[in-house]
Amino acid sequence: MNKELKLYNLVLNKYQIADIELILNGGFYPLNNYLNKKDYESVVSKMRLSDGTLWPIPIVLDITKNILDENNITIGSKIALRDHEGFLIATLDISEIWLANKENEAKHVFGTTDPYHPGVKNLYENIGSHYVSGKLEKSELPKHYDYTSLRHTPETLKKEFKKMGWNKIVAFQTRNPMHRAHKEIALHAAQNNNANLLIHPVVGPTKPGDVDHFTRVRCYEKVLKYFPDNKVFLSLLPLAMRMAGPREALWHAIIRKNYGCTHIIIGRDHAGPGNDKKGNPFYGPYEAQELLIEHENELGIKMVPFKMLVYVKEKKEYIEIDKVPSGCTSLSLSGTELRRRLENNEDIPEWFTYPEIVEELHRVYPPKNNQGFTIFFSGLSGSGKSTIANGLLIKLLEHGKRRVTLLDGDIVRTHLSSELGFSKEHREINVKRIGYVASEITKNGGIAICAPIAPFHEARISNRQLISQYGAYIEVYVSTPIEECEKRDVKGLYAKARAGVLKGFTGIDDPYEEPENSELVIDTTDISPEKSVDIVCDYLIKKGFIE
Repeated sequence: MNKELKLYNLVLNKYQIADIELILNGGFYPLNNYLNKKDYESVVSKMRLSDGTLWPIPIVLDITKNILDENNITIGSKIALRDHEGFLIATLDISEIWLANKENEAKHVFGTTDPYHPGVKNLYENIGSHYVSGKLEKSELPKHYDYTSLRHTPETLKKEFKKMGWNKIVAFQTRNPMHRAHKEIALHAAQNNNANLLIHPVVGPTKPGDVDHFTRVRCYEKVLKYFPDNKVFLSLLPLAMRMAGPREALWHAIIRKNYGCTHIIIGRDHAGPGNDKKGNPFYGPYEAQELLIEHENELGIKMVPFKMLVYVKEKKEYIEIDKVPSGCTSLSLSGTELRRRLENNEDIPEWFTYPEIVEELHRVYPPKNNQGFTIFFSGLSGSGKSTIANGLLIKLLEHGKRRVTLLDGDIVRTHLSSELGFSKEHREINVKRIGYVASEITKNGGIAICAPIAPFHEARISNRQLISQYGAYIEVYVSTPIEECEKRDVKGLYAKARAGVLKGFTGIDDPYEEPENSELVIDTTDISPEKSVDIVCDYLIKKGFIE
């Protein structure tokens, strides 16, 4: 609590920063505040504000119960909304506080309560338990230090259009690098509607695992030269995507209307997150288009529908998939296949993308033998994981191609987690700290070797998800039975645990949840440390991480 100002300072996360910027700059018009409870409930259930205005996505300020209680935040309180550097963005005079019904919100907004959906997962795991609303008073827009010349408010972008004499503008929404098919879609949409083109990529939070916006913007800048002169304009949109499929497509249309666009391209599975665990898509391929057609009379912006394009070899051009002539060969390349080829340094065909784009993507997805990765050992005390980890460290240092860092359990406890105890909560915090450090090492092209006990599924899964965004995550379960571990116990820790002297010892009176999907499983009972190290090295060679 800041006593001088008598305000609670709420530091906004990246999702909240994106939302408040678009509230304050007019991108979310007619919204000029966070939704109150009445509007929130109406938006969730009906895709409309309580006055009937079309609005499909709830824009609310979330806060945790702990923050509310610890800081005595109630109706009538004023909170200062700040960025992570402490700059004041706005103040909020709270007039309503209510408990979020996340299951109901997920069901209506995302059409599913499946936490495998990234939007649902974010809602359940990262959004606070309560929503607050009230009068929002602007201080200043969030600060950006990147691509400042490409960032426009709705007002400044409209001025740019007027300066260029543009009256009809087609918006192209994207969260991925543009390849040849995307360029063709965007260009045809503009030409067919006798309009100019706005490439308007999202540079706020998108789907986990997406290419970072710095790389994407460099790709957009390089693809501009392949469009006709004076027909295309690039501007960045600070939007936090929800991946809500049809509802989000409707939302994107309203936002682009606010930015001065007359048309928006809506393609196949627009703003969809892909498939569920069973491989079934969360949304139909053209559900988004159908929803915009349903509301086109009140949207005030025209949808330009596009189906999936494929490259037709015989014609040497891109054609809608259902218009490919009989007997012709159609070619396409999935995002997964593109990444595989990049990582294996295989050829990327020129019919798919431009050489400049391949060059940029190789920075993000270098060949495996230049990629950062994490090897995460888990197992009981005395299982041999630290011995293997130290042996592997020496082998990789001998290899000498990349920097290698060992994050052993004891080392981390000494230098990173000395204040933590051995409760379940503290053990999970310790393992997640290891995961964060490993992710930074991996992101910067190094090799992280981690060797904690890591007894709990949740923390290991969290680390896998985090690190896999930046490189490979290789889990090695050292499955040596507890009986063998006890035989090796030179410190007498197991004996003390069995005697009740040492409490909370993993494997005795504290659980070890065995990994279920490890890349490697090694039982060191009858295998030498040298052989165990060789097993890991052979795996790395086979997968192309080392030569």
